[in-house]
Amino acid sequence: MRDIMKNMKIRIAATLLICALFAGSASADELTVVPRAAVTDEIGTRQVSFMAKETGTGRHCILAESDLETRHAPWSTFKIPNLLIALEKGIAADLSAPRAWDKGRRPRSAFWPEDWAQDQTLKTAFQRSVVWYFRDIAQDVGTAAYREVLTAWDYGNAAVPGGSDQFWLDRSLQISIREQVSFLDRLLTGDLEVSPKALAALTEASLAGEIGDGTLHGKTGAGTVERGNFDGPFEGWYVGWVALPDHPPTVFALHVRGDSFAEIRAFRKDFTVTLLDQCNSVPNR
Repeated sequence: MRDIMKNMKIRIAATLLICALFAGSASADELTVVPRAAVTDEIGTRQVSFMAKETGTGRHCILAESDLETRHAPWSTFKIPNLLIALEKGIAADLSAPRAWDKGRRPRSAFWPEDWAQDQTLKTAFQRSVVWYFRDIAQDVGTAAYREVLTAWDYGNAAVPGGSDQFWLDRSLQISIREQVSFLDRLLTGDLEVSPKALAALTEASLAGEIGDGTLHGKTGAGTVERGNFDGPFEGWYVGWVALPDHPPTVFALHVRGDSFAEIRAFRKDFTVTLLDQCNSVPNR
């Protein structure tokens, strides 16, 4: 109980600090704070933090008591920049770029879904979160190119150990909620050197359905809290944006920790949609 109260005090203090920081750069009506009490039943025992930003307007929305600054492994949300890098570096010509699954080089692990154990295109690998495909991509891109691009994009700590093809999974690369949101904000507003073709490909691959008057685009990610313990707690992400007619897009990032993968699997996307509603980010929903 003492630890729970300590953590609660830390989260409350963090929220007050965040509000103070926003107050220094934005008017009060540009920051919406969703009270945690309003969504307590949905959160349950999970640890959740969330931030959304309407691009170009300065409007932000956060879930109260969110930790926006602590960095975590991006897990499969790194497939967003990875897809862009693969296209921009010419490693993949387009979303239909095929790769054959080499069973000897990338043997199937026990946790693999059935649809990983087959040949893939860039699009199917993105949508199915196929690890082996993007590890192959990483070897083709190379350490130096990743370091250059991720540093230029200010993507988290931009850490890429030499020769690694899974730095986004082994906790070398780290990124915070605020940095995820900033990256997507700059991507969609044209501040990053990304071609319209690559951005259009990402928009197609990341389409996750309709939401109100707009479309939802996103990528999940998840990994074990304790290395290799697939029966223990998991952490995960849902990161993306809402594209709206006659409105600038809203970018968002949600991070969650739960007692198991089942606790966070569907929750990531479902609760993000709930919070976007609470933020009034989706007209006519």
